[in-house]
Amino acid sequence: MKLKIPFYYHILLFLVVFFTFYLWDIGVSNRKLDSVFSSKYFFFNTSFVLSIFIVYLLNFYLFCDWFLNKKKIFLYFFSIVVSLLIFAGVRYFLQEVVVFQIIGMHNYSEASRELNYYVRDNFFFGLPAVIFSALSYLFWQFHSSQLQNQELLLENKKAEFQMLKSQVSPHFLFNTLNSFYSQLILKDDEMASDILVLSDLLRYVITETEKDEAVLSKEIQFIENYIHLQKKRFEDQLYLDFSVEGNYAEEKILSSVLIHFIENVFKHGKLNNPEQKAVISIHIKEDFLEISTFNYIVNGEHYSSTGIGFENLTKRLEYAYGSKFKLEKIAENNTFKTYLKIPLNK
Repeated sequence: MKLKIPFYYHILLFLVVFFTFYLWDIGVSNRKLDSVFSSKYFFFNTSFVLSIFIVYLLNFYLFCDWFLNKKKIFLYFFSIVVSLLIFAGVRYFLQEVVVFQIIGMHNYSEASRELNYYVRDNFFFGLPAVIFSALSYLFWQFHSSQLQNQELLLENKKAEFQMLKSQVSPHFLFNTLNSFYSQLILKDDEMASDILVLSDLLRYVITETEKDEAVLSKEIQFIENYIHLQKKRFEDQLYLDFSVEGNYAEEKILSSVLIHFIENVFKHGKLNNPEQKAVISIHIKEDFLEISTFNYIVNGEHYSSTGIGFENLTKRLEYAYGSKFKLEKIAENNTFKTYLKIPLNK
């Protein structure tokens, strides 16, 4: 999960650390005020705190995001050594090269600037910056997760409310459809079969989509029913290649995710031209599922502003799968492509 942290937070933190270090150094060393405000004191302390800040940012935005966020703990511990080496290098450059050129003085004595001693000494000074950076990252990650959970709960409540509004006596609706089916079964087998498909589709929408997870076999059956009824609507003018490959049974996925891609194809795709066929392909492997779609775009359609949107879909996927999914969309040359790869829950 990418953290969206305002950068001014780090600037404020840097200023707090800067002045805290100054006050602490004054108290510990019992320096006189004239030496505290000397250029030597200012340059050495400023370069030291700036070195800490650089390594803090490097660890926060790079190593924590690469390893800590993905729970690669061993690699993260290895990156701590790298961060401390960088800290030693940055501090040496700022104090022993830049500041020396300005004021003509070294912070470390000649013997202390020997590589082995200098690196070991700065491991001690740099470690608090790395630890504090990691704790800060974990705090923001926890805070962002809490906010995301609250947003998803609110979205779920809104969805439940909309569903309740649409569920006008569902039992009456099903009883009516069953009545139509009974009357037509002896007169028009095809229409009776279509009514039965519609009844199953509506029942699934009302009873299953409100759940967090859906059984994959039921989800694919729902998609097949949906496409079956769409073919009736297009009256043999639907040019779509739909395929499902792989074995599946009781595996579970996040509910109502696949239908998002199918609906987008039907709502906004050009489907009545045999030279511009749409494609919907589902591949089921042992532990993951892939769905890809391709279609030509109807003039005037803008995918970024239609349907529930990829932004909301991405939030749901991040909440359910963390970083274990891949979602792509490409709009170019009057065509639109989507791709999703998600893990399967056994």
